Amino acid sequence: MNELQKKIIDLKNKKDALILSHYYQNMDVQKVSDEVGDSFALAKLAQKAKQELIILCGVRFMAESAKILNPEKAVYLPAGDAGCPMADMISPQQVLELRKKHPQAAVVCYVNSSAEVKAQSDICCTSSSAEKIVRSLPNKDIIFIPDRNLGSYVAKKIPEKNIILFEGCCPIHDAVSPDDALSMKKAFPKAKLLVHPECRPQVLEYADYIGSTAEILDWARKTQAQELIIGTESGVYEILKHEMPDKKIMLIREDFLCADMKKTSLEDVLACLEGEKEQLSLPQKELEAARQSLERMVAVK
Repeated sequence: MNELQKKIIDLKNKKDALILSHYYQNMDVQKVSDEVGDSFALAKLAQKAKQELIILCGVRFMAESAKILNPEKAVYLPAGDAGCPMADMISPQQVLELRKKHPQAAVVCYVNSSAEVKAQSDICCTSSSAEKIVRSLPNKDIIFIPDRNLGSYVAKKIPEKNIILFEGCCPIHDAVSPDDALSMKKAFPKAKLLVHPECRPQVLEYADYIGSTAEILDWARKTQAQELIIGTESGVYEILKHEMPDKKIMLIREDFLCADMKKTSLEDVLACLEGEKEQLSLPQKELEAARQSLERMVAVK
C-alpha cells in the first residue's frame, strides 16, 4: 500500500466516511474501499450506510442511486465526468412515449440509467435481479429499458411475459461478437466461458455460465475448471488473475474495457475526503420519484 492510499484510509476513518467501489474500478482504488461490489450490492450497501459521507467510486448513475437512497447524506462521485453510455441512450420523454403506446405495461428500468429515467419507471432492476423483478410483477406486458440485450435474456427466461424492448445497450459489452466467443472456445476447448447478459444473445449461446459481475466472480471462484474465459469488463479479469494465479484466466477480447469506470483516481478520492469536490445533488421531486423505483427493487427478495 502506497503513501497516498494510507492517507486516504487514515482520513476516511477520521471523517467516518464510507468508500464504495464497483468491481470495474482500478485495483488501487478498490484497495482503499470499504466494500467492492456490483450495482445491486452497492445499492443495498448505500441504503444501509450509517456514515454521513459516502464516496461512490463508479459512474454517475451509481452515485445518483446512493444519493436517492440516502438523500440526507453527503454523496460524492470522485470522477465527476464518469458517465454511462447506456444511461445516455434513453430520455424521460422516451419512457413517457412508451407508456402511452403500452398503457397496460409496467416499466422495468435497468439500474444503469439516469435518476430522471428511474423517476418515470415503476421499478428498477440489476442484471442479477432482473429475472426476479420481472417475475414479481403482475403485469403481462413489461417495458424493459434501456438494455435490449439484458431484456432479451430475461424474455427468454420468462416466455409467459410480453417483454417490450428498447434499443439501448452497453456499447462495451455489445461490441463482443459471436466470432469472438467462437474463436476463443475453439482456441481453448477446455476453458469455461463466463458471460454477462449485457452481451448480445448470439454471444450468450456460447456461454458455459451467464451471470452478473458478482455472479461471474462467485462462479469462477467455486469452479474446478482450470481455464476460464471472462466475458465481461476487464476489471473482473484483473480480480481473478490476482486471486487465482495458478489458473489460466483470459478475456474474451483484449479491448474489453469501460473507459468511464477507469476514470477514478486515488487523487480524486482524496479530494472528496478533503472537501475539494462538490457533493452530488438532485432535484427533490426527481429524487423522491426515483427513490420509489429503487426501493421497490431492493425490497424484492
